[in-house]
Amino acid sequence: MNEHFQPVDLSKAYRLVNHGPTVLISARHGDVHNVMTAAWCCGLDFEPPKLTVVIDKIAHTRSLIESTGRFMVQIPTADQLALAQALGTRSMHDIPDKLISAGVKLFEVPGHNLPFVEGCSAWLECRLVPEPHIQEAYDLFVGEVSAAWADDRVFTDGRWHFETADPKWRTIHHVAGGHYYAIGEAMSAG
Repeated sequence: MNEHFQPVDLSKAYRLVNHGPTVLISARHGDVHNVMTAAWCCGLDFEPPKLTVVIDKIAHTRSLIESTGRFMVQIPTADQLALAQALGTRSMHDIPDKLISAGVKLFEVPGHNLPFVEGCSAWLECRLVPEPHIQEAYDLFVGEVSAAWADDRVFTDGRWHFETADPKWRTIHHVAGGHYYAIGEAMSAG
């Protein structure tokens, strides 16, 4: 396992997504696993930490989440832009070997039965908070974060360090039509 893969205190887990990055959602049911890209993910609560993510009805990953009630949210890096684009534009319904053709590398963490995507800057394990009405009406899923990790080359002491990390570790932010931005320069209000 990557020596830079470090646990994040759950009281700081919301900080992994509060800057609005594009995320990779992964799930597993039985022997089937999948990973998809999602542009709409945001922190929802601090204690216990929760987040929301929009997952369309056509997504194969959605059926895996609905079957198990568990999923991973991962934060891809600028180095993974092509991977994020491929996972957001290919469907497992149409391309059964989507993960292989996109070049996804998965790893396992003992005690956590979910697929983790290698090379990301952060990982959040989530338990689905069932909200059938908003899931059906708005494709909005609520996840309670049960564990979190980050790569310590870019996230330590409960905060991102984009200003000192290699630019390849910057998070990506989808705007529309395959157009992304990497997170920008650090600023301070005080």
